[in-house]
Amino acid sequence: MTNFAAMDSRRQQKVASLIKEEFTDILLKSGRSFYGKAFVTVTNVKVTPDLATVRFHLSVMGGDKDLVIEQLQDKKNEIKKILGDKLRFNLRRVPELEFYLDDTLDDVFRMEELFKKIKSEDDTIKGNQE
Repeated sequence: MTNFAAMDSRRQQKVASLIKEEFTDILLKSGRSFYGKAFVTVTNVKVTPDLATVRFHLSVMGGDKDLVIEQLQDKKNEIKKILGDKLRFNLRRVPELEFYLDDTLDDVFRMEELFKKIKSEDDTIKGNQE
């Protein structure tokens, strides 16, 4: 596993931002050919200090999340070639691509449901006491 520094350098941040912008564009234009009808958004992009690896954190809605990540892994070389064509004037070489599921949005929805349930139970208890 590649070690990602906690504090990214300015160069890492610039490269990550550039790659995120181009990768997002690729997903908008060609995403369906990679993973079908799911809605995929890029939540975070991290680049190793040596700029050799880029890690995409993706949020997936409306599809099998693990399957979408697996399909992107399978199409990694094709995506890397498209990304290389878009970045050829900005980077000497395209980093290796890694895809990870970011399920923080799922956690937010789960917590929201729990809070609603707690409030409902609390209102029921208060109603029984009156």
